Amino acid sequence: MSDERHADLGKLGPLRGVAEALSLFTILPGPYLSDIDRSLARRAITAFPWLGLCLGAVAGGIVALVLGLGAGSLLAGVLALCWLAGATGGFHLDGVADTADGLGSRTAPDKALEIMKKSDIGPMGVISIVLVLLVDAAAVVSLAGTAGSGAWWRVAMLVALGPAIGRAAILFATMTEVPCARPGGFGSLVAGVTTRRSASINLTVLGAVVALTGLVAGGWRWCLIALICAALALLIARGWIRHLVKRLSGMTGDTFGSINEVTQMSFWVLSALAVAVVS
Repeated sequence: MSDERHADLGKLGPLRGVAEALSLFTILPGPYLSDIDRSLARRAITAFPWLGLCLGAVAGGIVALVLGLGAGSLLAGVLALCWLAGATGGFHLDGVADTADGLGSRTAPDKALEIMKKSDIGPMGVISIVLVLLVDAAAVVSLAGTAGSGAWWRVAMLVALGPAIGRAAILFATMTEVPCARPGGFGSLVAGVTTRRSASINLTVLGAVVALTGLVAGGWRWCLIALICAALALLIARGWIRHLVKRLSGMTGDTFGSINEVTQMSFWVLSALAVAVVS
């Protein structure tokens, strides 16, 4: 795909990658991509955390609205999760299910990959989706309950960071040294597209956004909570990536989805625990 064929996207400048990530990783209206090459994949993955921040901002807005109206934290969490799942077409949750089925088979890597490639979902996949959604919703409920009365906007800001941090973990999974488990699949298109320099710049800027969000939400205490929880969530993601590479001999499109969901869930859970401790 040449820049000449998509000159209109080139006019977007720094937002080009976000627009391409929107088309690749969501079902929301975005630019039509007639062909996808490594250059496009590199831009989309680089912009992935910022797409997550946009999706998270809407999820946070939903939480703020529901909590502000006094409709309850459970409804707020469930509606936010419905938005995130609906906007992505369940893309990442499907990856959670397929990865769980593959790992749960306890077979050799090639056999596990074949199981993951099938369109059906086994019992391990169903259980994993249910548990991830339950834990996500419970974390939002916990945040709303421990942040204090009238702190709905603080809860919303922490919720908004989750999708960005979850997608930032994909930068680690697409580093040049991380192998691809299944050549020819979608995962192979984005495998190895992230350089250390690109990841460092993205994570540094995201760290500044996380710190600023925490500072606005509740001063230095919440700033530290947001930064520490984000760092720990990404550390968990690194461990999950290493396990997947060891178990499956590399990354696939499905494993990317599981990495995103595990990291996002970890950040929300850690934030809920941290807020409970300091409140």
